[in-house]
Amino acid sequence: MDTELARREFRDSPLYRNLLVSPDGHTTAMLVNLRHNSDYQTLLTRRDALWEKRLHNPLSAEEINELSLLSGKIKNQNEVLQAQQKNDIATVRGILQQHRQQATIHLGGVPMISADMVDFIRSDIRVFGLGVGLFLIVLLATAFKQLRWVLVPMLICVSTAVMMVGFLGLMDWPVTVVSSNFISLMLILTLSLVVHLIVRHQELHVNAPEGKQGDMLRETVRSKIAPSIYTSLTTIVAFASLIVSGIRPVMDFGWMMVVGVSLAFVLVFLLFPALLIGLQPGTPIFRKHDATAVITRFFARIVTGFPKGTLLVYVLLVVLGVVGISRLTVENRFIDYFKDSTEIHQGMLLIDRELGGTTPLDVVLEPPKVFFEAEEEATTETAGTDSEDFFDDLLMEDLEQEDAGLSGSSYWYNIFQLRQVEQVHAYLEALPETGKVLSLATTMAMMTQLNKDEPLDNLSLAVMHKNLPADVKTTLFDPYLSEEGNQIRFAVRVIDSDKNLQRDALIKKIRAELIAKFKLEPEQVHLSGMLVLYNNVLQSLFRSQILTLSVVFLAIMLMLLLLFQSLKFALIGVVPTMVAATSILGLMGWLGIPLDIMTITIAAITIGIGVDNSIHYIHRFREEFAKDGNGNAAAQRCHASVGRALYYTSVTITLGFSILALSNFIPSIYFGLLTGIAMIVALVANLTLLPVLLVRFNWKLSTV
Repeated sequence: MDTELARREFRDSPLYRNLLVSPDGHTTAMLVNLRHNSDYQTLLTRRDALWEKRLHNPLSAEEINELSLLSGKIKNQNEVLQAQQKNDIATVRGILQQHRQQATIHLGGVPMISADMVDFIRSDIRVFGLGVGLFLIVLLATAFKQLRWVLVPMLICVSTAVMMVGFLGLMDWPVTVVSSNFISLMLILTLSLVVHLIVRHQELHVNAPEGKQGDMLRETVRSKIAPSIYTSLTTIVAFASLIVSGIRPVMDFGWMMVVGVSLAFVLVFLLFPALLIGLQPGTPIFRKHDATAVITRFFARIVTGFPKGTLLVYVLLVVLGVVGISRLTVENRFIDYFKDSTEIHQGMLLIDRELGGTTPLDVVLEPPKVFFEAEEEATTETAGTDSEDFFDDLLMEDLEQEDAGLSGSSYWYNIFQLRQVEQVHAYLEALPETGKVLSLATTMAMMTQLNKDEPLDNLSLAVMHKNLPADVKTTLFDPYLSEEGNQIRFAVRVIDSDKNLQRDALIKKIRAELIAKFKLEPEQVHLSGMLVLYNNVLQSLFRSQILTLSVVFLAIMLMLLLLFQSLKFALIGVVPTMVAATSILGLMGWLGIPLDIMTITIAAITIGIGVDNSIHYIHRFREEFAKDGNGNAAAQRCHASVGRALYYTSVTITLGFSILALSNFIPSIYFGLLTGIAMIVALVANLTLLPVLLVRFNWKLSTV
């Protein structure tokens, strides 16, 4: 065997080059096709048919029952297939491990990414749940220094998390990458409610050391039930706003958290007094000069000493945020969702660099409208008219009409249109963002090589297509030419790791230039594939962000108006959190962090959780202001009381979200760190900007 000839064939072949073998000949690939499960596909097809029928007509009782049975069977089959796929991936990895000493081997592909993503989700749930739980124990022990104030909050948090997990299981509600941190969020949000009750209970205890436990619990619940209802509602509204995003994983995450926050509120106000009523009040834990008091008094001095400077700083912060938002984009690389150390990242990078790209883009061309009009006219002619099938003309009596292969009415499969196919192929391959391109031009290039580099004529094309073995047709014709020969497909692979890749601009450019350069009609050009699907999701993020922010802002404004019965209080109440949301989105724009399915939730969550602190502060400020009508004094007392709770809850949320930095999924890391930063900004704004606004406008505000 002439091995050099074989090497040259693999390296230079229009089909193999940059696909099966890298241009330098040092990297090759094996494509493993997983066996198709026909039973599972049959179930899906029947279920989809019933779903489609339900959109237009009511289903019969038998069909409703069938749909229920199908859903159960599909769920069971899906679980079996996922387990089988995981085992297959593990087996393949075991085989590869035996050969890693002889070569550098990477595993890639959608099944592997799918299996690893499921493992990432499970790992994140375990790590985040356990990590946040341990962190909350340390925080409670440090802040409150009594065993009861560790056990009681953790019992409430764990009960909420367990009940929520059980509810999701009963409802058959799957957890996705987006919602994988819901346990951490449940623990954090539940604890924030409990902390407000603990702080109020201890405040009452300090003021009345000999007071009875029942009286203190009754007053704690009475004074905190109203603001907690509204803070829970604002958080629910924030997560509910994600439902309008139009992105299914984000919508499901929103629904999960709506149920979770509702459950947390109910359990907190049931279990907190129930667990403490049998205990003696104990010793008060607050001191006037502890670290928390020092921090809150520092912010109080800023409020009274530098009100104008404080307002100026926040105006500047908002301006910078707005400018940063104008720089915000949705263009991001899928490969950047994973750490460099993960096999997903390494495999995708290798395929991008050496084997023609990772992300598929399909360009499908139709014949012009006049072709179909002419074909329709031809069908109306009499039986005596000469045949329109050019294969009949080319093959004459050597071929029977019914054995001629492709229909002679094929628009693309002839020497005239194949020239245009080759030109389009060359254009797509020359784009800097694309790698390997496969089409009928690839097939023709191979056939020309076999024909001693002589171009084929129409007769040769017809004979070749007639006599090719079925398996060769399946490989070289079927993926790129429709059965009747009137649709042509270009299978393009895009370099996803290209830092300059702009998907939306690339799609629009290809479509526009195909129409302009090759004189095609707009109706002839269709673009589809994973690149288009992913781009559509990314482009919808901007619309989703505007919708979610609009919904949450209007809903929270309405609730604040109902709570405080004052438009001025409602307007002032949303300012600190809007500053925090603007700041964090602006920061993303300045740092070049794009929106994705995780970071799109940050602004809505920031508003929903951050406004909780505003409600608690304003509620207490109205009570303190009613005592003496002195805004500065009221602010000082608020910082010494409710300011503690704001500090504890914000620190809890911030550090709790920081646990997400341990994830292998980069969007989860961004989500955790950016949400934590937003919570800090919201805390500082609620302890500085909010009281400045309240004091500055106290002469206009109604009292309790």
